[in-house]
Amino acid sequence: MTMLDRWKRDVRSGRAALFVAALLSGASLGAANAADAVSVQLDWVVRGNHAMFFVGKEKGYFAQNGIDVTAIRRGTGSSTTMRMVGNGNAEFGFGDLPTLAIARSQDVPVVALAAVNQKSPMAMISIAAKHKLTKPQDLKGLTLAVQPSGSTAIFTRAFFAANGLTDEDVKRATVSPPYENFLLLGRVDVVPGYVDAEVPELEAHAGGPGSLSILYGSDWGYNAYGSGLLTSEKLIADKPDLVQRFVTAYLQAFKSVVENPAEAVDIVIRANPEYEPKRDVLLKQIEADMKASFFSDDTKANGIGAMNKATWEATTKTLLDQGAMKQPIDASATFAGQFVKAANALRR
Repeated sequence: MTMLDRWKRDVRSGRAALFVAALLSGASLGAANAADAVSVQLDWVVRGNHAMFFVGKEKGYFAQNGIDVTAIRRGTGSSTTMRMVGNGNAEFGFGDLPTLAIARSQDVPVVALAAVNQKSPMAMISIAAKHKLTKPQDLKGLTLAVQPSGSTAIFTRAFFAANGLTDEDVKRATVSPPYENFLLLGRVDVVPGYVDAEVPELEAHAGGPGSLSILYGSDWGYNAYGSGLLTSEKLIADKPDLVQRFVTAYLQAFKSVVENPAEAVDIVIRANPEYEPKRDVLLKQIEADMKASFFSDDTKANGIGAMNKATWEATTKTLLDQGAMKQPIDASATFAGQFVKAANALRR
């Protein structure tokens, strides 16, 4: 029995529910104890969908829940984030959830807490004036930039398999991210990327809206969650109250980001002044998420960040069927959806 299984057993038996009842009744656990110090590991450089951490810290949502976020560290990819959180080098993380599923298949003990992107925002992207993409077969013969591992490599493998493409159909250029400059300089023809991250960044340099040609993975067989909040099995088993308080604070911040994206960007920049030149890009990243991936039927019913077993099963099936995951996993063990439900999150 895993630590996550033990926590779910405790929920069923009622022991963990005692904490949830106290939380929902307004009890302040943080007032009676010193704030819990935690760190957060991001998947990459700061982007719009990371705003919740900075908003939660500045607006006091974490402090009100008895938590001191001591560090919000930039990352070098979702795969690294999974290992760091799984090893206990950070209490919480943010990263690509299909990458989390693959990490679990490799015995990395990470668990999703909230699906920020209800569907994958990943896509194949080109400069429209050079290469117009209307279908996956349009990639044939083009030079594709991708690193050998990480979320973009996982997406590329699955996207190709779903659409009958092989590695021989393209010319692969093995590069280190970020990929955007390779595309802008004409060194490659296509890059895999996030429509809520790379697209606003690229459009800012390629001529604005309409300057890119985009094949959305979700339109071409890549049926999966996007990015989200995560932690380790150990933290859920050892400190479920801390996990609940963190998720509650995070979702309060998420609500604030949704209701006032411009304020959220201001907060991100106050915490990261070097991002001042990217103010418009950060805002467009949040707006892209709000338009395409923050909300779903599940978030209407259960709150932003909600997850369900059926969608996780679809995500893992996509990864298995398309060769990105080598062995099956228990989809129900990849996520702990009870924390979002107990947080009474914004329904939209």
